[in-house]
Amino acid sequence: MKAGVIERAAASCGPRHGPSVAKAWLKAIELTSRIEAEPLRLFADVVEEWASQQPDRPALLSDRESYTYKELSSRINRYACWARDLGVGSGRTVCLLMPNRPDYLACWLGISSVGGTVALINTRLVGQSLAFCINLARADHIILAADCVDRFEAARPHLDRIPQIWRLGHGGAGADLGAALADADPRPLSSVERGDVTIDGRALLIYTSGTTGLPKAANVSHRRILSWGGWFAGLMDASVDDRLYDCLPLHHSVGGVVAPCSMLRAGGSVVIAEKFSAEDFWDDIMYFDCTIVQYIGELCRYLLNAPVSGLEAVHRLRLAVGNGLRSDIWEAFTRRFAIPQILEFYAATEGNFSLFNVEGKPGAIGRIPPLLAHRFPAAIMKVDPEHGGPVRGDGGLCIACNHGEAGEAIGRIGTADRGGGHFEGYTDPTETAKKILRDVFAKGDVWFRTGDLMLRDVQGYFHFVDRVGDTFRWKGENVATSEVNDAIRECPGVVDSSTYGVTVPGADGRAGMAALVVDPDFDIATFAEHLARQLPVYAIPVFVRYCEALDATDTFKQQKQRLIREGFDPAVVGDRLFLRDAASGNYHEIDQTLHARLVGNETRI
Repeated sequence: MKAGVIERAAASCGPRHGPSVAKAWLKAIELTSRIEAEPLRLFADVVEEWASQQPDRPALLSDRESYTYKELSSRINRYACWARDLGVGSGRTVCLLMPNRPDYLACWLGISSVGGTVALINTRLVGQSLAFCINLARADHIILAADCVDRFEAARPHLDRIPQIWRLGHGGAGADLGAALADADPRPLSSVERGDVTIDGRALLIYTSGTTGLPKAANVSHRRILSWGGWFAGLMDASVDDRLYDCLPLHHSVGGVVAPCSMLRAGGSVVIAEKFSAEDFWDDIMYFDCTIVQYIGELCRYLLNAPVSGLEAVHRLRLAVGNGLRSDIWEAFTRRFAIPQILEFYAATEGNFSLFNVEGKPGAIGRIPPLLAHRFPAAIMKVDPEHGGPVRGDGGLCIACNHGEAGEAIGRIGTADRGGGHFEGYTDPTETAKKILRDVFAKGDVWFRTGDLMLRDVQGYFHFVDRVGDTFRWKGENVATSEVNDAIRECPGVVDSSTYGVTVPGADGRAGMAALVVDPDFDIATFAEHLARQLPVYAIPVFVRYCEALDATDTFKQQKQRLIREGFDPAVVGDRLFLRDAASGNYHEIDQTLHARLVGNETRI
């Protein structure tokens, strides 16, 4: 336990409650209202403004290093000066391969302020996967932290070309970036020195998680960074007195942009953990005296499954903000950890609209209030569950879903003053085109496809259902894998699970299959009885697979593609496999004989 934790726990004055809903929205509008009117004002300028007002207030904190606002501004300026002298301006890209630490923010804020683009590379990638993302960026330079040298060297043989390497820390090849930064000028660059960099310019490349294929590099402009920071600072009612705990990866949009920029926009402090640890979580919250925590849904599950900590209810947290907190654990999470307010939201790195559940309605991902509906129109359209395409009526236009009916969420593309949101796309024009849908509700209109299935209730709240493609059709019914997975996780002995559909020769649609990680007390007969009570018969998994562990991204998103490819063939799968008997409801282990009968359509499922 960190020194001082017990003392802080004893002195804690308890959480404070959030603002009114109206106040939150008005503050968010106020903080984002200047963006279009000041096209030369970048997020680095926001930091510089705070540095002049409160130079000694902590900006970024961690176990490794910390920066006051003055120190952060100086560090940003050094990176900007270095990049400018190197010729890294508009159209030039630098890859950043660095673990979570305060210098990560200073790096991309500085380089992007002079027109360069920074590609945020996942530090967990290895070999060909890492090389693929570096190649995709077509970067001239790569900043390589000492911690990541071995990973880069393993990827080097797969690179199309080798960017100039700049190392931070001891060890590895390349030029010494630390020495170059020490020689760089810490003063702010003038507008002439910085060049004609506007909010329209691309600041970052942020990669999708690759849950349904290879990662794509999404373009992120300075406008989006300012917008994310302003909206979240306002909706959280963030102030200079707040400290936000961020243990999410900095190479993703939520952990690396939304969380830190919302606090820096408000003049508050960001505590950056190198990675999430359920064991260290409450120690960190107390030691750094945090008032806000950034979450993703599976992080909340891990905390709930962790042993009780004496610190988990005596903190000063007033708010948890994030996405993916499912309704089945929402109230248990807030009750056990004494967090008075949850701000659940929905957003995608490349998306053109966001949803915010400012009211804290359990299970909802948010809504668009009436006063903003004309600026950010979102809709839910009917889709074919098997092919994932839109369902169109006799006139060729798409069909909007009714209240309570699941469909794909879409956002109209355009500008806020003309009833739409920006869609900045990917580096690959082909991938960009796949996300654009035309002639949706009127001839000539253009909408962004989220790829997410949602439904909207009568109060206007959106609820997440599944990813398009994860929902499948079986026995003439649509099956949402997320709902099945929720029921499975409630079964005794199930540690983790992933649900997906697999093709069965001779059968229409896809049959449900569940990959399970189980403890020694798990009993598959009890499992079958549990699901029979929880799910309609068509939604109960036909196949079950035991796994030692499940593949996931570093933001805990499940990666199902390998599981789907391997299916239920015991010649391919080394794990134990089971088939549900349609008559009895019991599961029987699959051997080569039973598999041959399934493939030959001799066994009824």
